[in-house]
Amino acid sequence: MIDILILFLLSAVLTIIFKELFTRYGRNLYTSIRGGTPRAVGIAPFLILILFFPVPGNYLIATIGIFAFIDDLIGRKRIKELKIEIGQLSRGIGMLMVMIIGYFYFGPVSILIALMIQPLNIADMQPGSACSTIILMCLTVLIAIFALTSTIYYPVLLLLAVCIGYAPLDYKGKIMMGEIGNHSFAVGLGISFAFLGSIIGNLTGTGVYGTLIITIILILVTVMLIAFIRRKNLNQFLKKNLNIKNPNYGDYFMDVLTGGGLGDLLRRLILKKRVITIKNRFLIHIGFRRLVYNPYSI
Repeated sequence: MIDILILFLLSAVLTIIFKELFTRYGRNLYTSIRGGTPRAVGIAPFLILILFFPVPGNYLIATIGIFAFIDDLIGRKRIKELKIEIGQLSRGIGMLMVMIIGYFYFGPVSILIALMIQPLNIADMQPGSACSTIILMCLTVLIAIFALTSTIYYPVLLLLAVCIGYAPLDYKGKIMMGEIGNHSFAVGLGISFAFLGSIIGNLTGTGVYGTLIITIILILVTVMLIAFIRRKNLNQFLKKNLNIKNPNYGDYFMDVLTGGGLGDLLRRLILKKRVITIKNRFLIHIGFRRLVYNPYSI
């Protein structure tokens, strides 16, 4: 427990150091949002996780962190020939690498681990939301694993301590986690979900299928939590930016699950310039208006 306390303090100290560095010298890592905010300060927890998160999980965190930091550094510059942002491409390659490398260590659940990046990326668009999500889901997994095995799972405890050390300035809106931060935590959480899933899979005799099912359930619970935490902001965003009238919780859920640059890129590839109007009340209730919203049809 002493080492966890030390890493908590290290996370807090590194967060302050990177905040000051990016404020003074950050260039692309300093944004005008909220009167001036350093972003990608999530590099502080990232460095701790790649050093102290157990092998092979730290390999995946390092992989996604590198590609995510490229996204943070370059910003929203576009590749004209492909009509996509360089950051989107880098993030997509990073997710694919996590799936491929992770498959050799974790099997097919590595795909789900990589997909955790999407909802936590959306959570990080509001001060404190990603931190609240990480803390609550870490506690959930920690308690569940202890209830099943009477042991404390070190990687989850590490995620929790590092996040709490980083969180105070994020809650105040004085720093932004950035892609390097939320992507790293997302992969760490995904691995923790998969570990809990494997425990339940072994106890129930369902094996890899049990692991996959529990991991999917935990990811969906995470999406639901983020949609609830960000409900007010998402309501305004969906009304003003996407012109979705009277958005409901289903729309919030679907935005967290499928929104953002990568989600819109998939819509572009699938729908091209098609416009789909949802009139069925049930489909409206479960968020299909957001699911099929195509920004490239405008």
